[in-house]
Amino acid sequence: MIQFQVLTGKQAGARWVARRFPVRVGRAAANDLRLEEDGVWDRHCVLNFDPAEGFILTAQPDALLTVNQEPTRSIRLRNGDAIAMGSARLQFWLNETPRRGQRLREGFVWTLVVVICLTEVALVYWLLR
Repeated sequence: MIQFQVLTGKQAGARWVARRFPVRVGRAAANDLRLEEDGVWDRHCVLNFDPAEGFILTAQPDALLTVNQEPTRSIRLRNGDAIAMGSARLQFWLNETPRRGQRLREGFVWTLVVVICLTEVALVYWLLR
C-alpha cells in the first residue's frame, strides 16, 4: 500500500513497505519501522490510515517531526513527502501497483483476429465459386 525509503543512516537506501495500520516508527524493537539513528525516540510517531482523510502522520508528545522541512505535530502525507525525525530522513511513497501479465488476453485477441480473417477468406471464396 505505502512504502518508506530510508534516505540517511545505517539503513540508507532500504525500502520498507507497510502492510497494516497503524504503523509505529521509532527506536524500540516493538515498533513496525525501527530506526536507530540519533534523535529518534523509542516511539517517535504513528502513521494511521483514515479512508476519509488519507495517511495521517502524528508525532508523539515532545518528539520533533518535520515533513518537507516544516515542523509538525500531525499532518496528512502526500506521495513524495520528505520526513525527518532526529537524524533519520525518510521519504513517503505510495507502493507501486503490481502489473498483471497480459499474455492470455493478447493471445485471445490474436486468435480472434485470425479466426475473423480466415472466416472472411472462406466467405469470399464461397461467394466467388
